Amino acid sequence: MPVCSMDIREKIVSAYEAGNTSIRKVAKRFMVSKGVVTRLLNQKKTTGDLSPKPATGGKASQLAPHQAEVIDMVNQHPDWTLEEYCEHWQEVSGTRLSASAMCRFLSKQNLSLKKNTAQRSSRYRIRSAETA
Repeated sequence: MPVCSMDIREKIVSAYEAGNTSIRKVAKRFMVSKGVVTRLLNQKKTTGDLSPKPATGGKASQLAPHQAEVIDMVNQHPDWTLEEYCEHWQEVSGTRLSASAMCRFLSKQNLSLKKNTAQRSSRYRIRSAETA
């Protein structure tokens, strides 16, 4: 259900309760769907309140139970990329994790992902010299 202000919610319910109208006409008048009007009327009947319900949230991270292990991994290898963290995590736990999932988890833990560019560039120079 779209978030409507309390004022609009009250107006929708009072317009329907005033009588001589249908749910479809009320929905059209306030430019909402028929389902919104129906849900508001049902909510008013059951709870007596029209305030929006709290957000339920999303799915918890796969890494949440292993928070300490992930923090230790990042502290031991601060210059790794997200892909390297994911590869290491797969080796350690056997669970494949996407780079975006790892990034979201590290961001929620306020762990910095800033890399040492001087060290990374020397690593790339060594690889390019070996291939040449």
